[in-house]
Amino acid sequence: MNRNLIGLIVILVLLLILAAVIYGMYRYIRWVIAGKVSQFSRMLFGTANLMQGMQQREKEVANTPKSVASATNLYLPSIMKDFPEFHYDEMKTRAENVLTSFLRSVDTQNSTHLTEGTNELREQLQMRIQTLQMEDQKEHFSDILVHRTEIRQYRKVKGRCSIVFQSAVEYLHYLEKSGRILKGKRNLKEQAKYNVELIYIQDRDTVENLGDSGLGLNCPNCGAPLPGLGAKKCAYCDTPVVEFNIRTWNFSSVKETR
Repeated sequence: MNRNLIGLIVILVLLLILAAVIYGMYRYIRWVIAGKVSQFSRMLFGTANLMQGMQQREKEVANTPKSVASATNLYLPSIMKDFPEFHYDEMKTRAENVLTSFLRSVDTQNSTHLTEGTNELREQLQMRIQTLQMEDQKEHFSDILVHRTEIRQYRKVKGRCSIVFQSAVEYLHYLEKSGRILKGKRNLKEQAKYNVELIYIQDRDTVENLGDSGLGLNCPNCGAPLPGLGAKKCAYCDTPVVEFNIRTWNFSSVKETR
């Protein structure tokens, strides 16, 4: 047999052996990696398939309501002391209605769906709608469900009293432009938290003229600060205080929070 032919056969055999070794190493490394990935997936998600585990985790997050900062028991006694006629259950329901109607208004890009609110809140909503229109985008909210609502904060600053309700809400939510999804998914639920602020207004027209910033409570005679929103007279000079004819609560903001 020709020596050149024998040399060629030897080279081919060596190449086949090398290919077999490389393939064997590839299969072994793949097996080791697959085992590690499977072990990692089981540790994280309880399933051997990493992709399946990630999808399962995504569904769990989508179906688990957010926790809210519950300070109702802490603040409600103070609120009732300052405002004996305050109806907590009614206000909580109103806060939830404002939240859902705000989201529906964004979805339809029609601010008239908002059930109630100050000029400040309506301007916030209108600005959000205008921004979407300028960007030629649509933000969709549907199947809205409020899981829980609690008082998060009660503040009294310079005559402005506000109560912040925090709600855990579930919905289908996505942002699109020209039919292309920019954020979210059409058929996967999201869980979110929102703060809805309720402020005490003594005179609707006066407060709205001041940009809904609330009123400074001072004695008209000596200028001393009054002890509260329902004060009948000044504690320093005994000057009678004329109360406004309209006293009411209204909602001033809706904000998503983490």
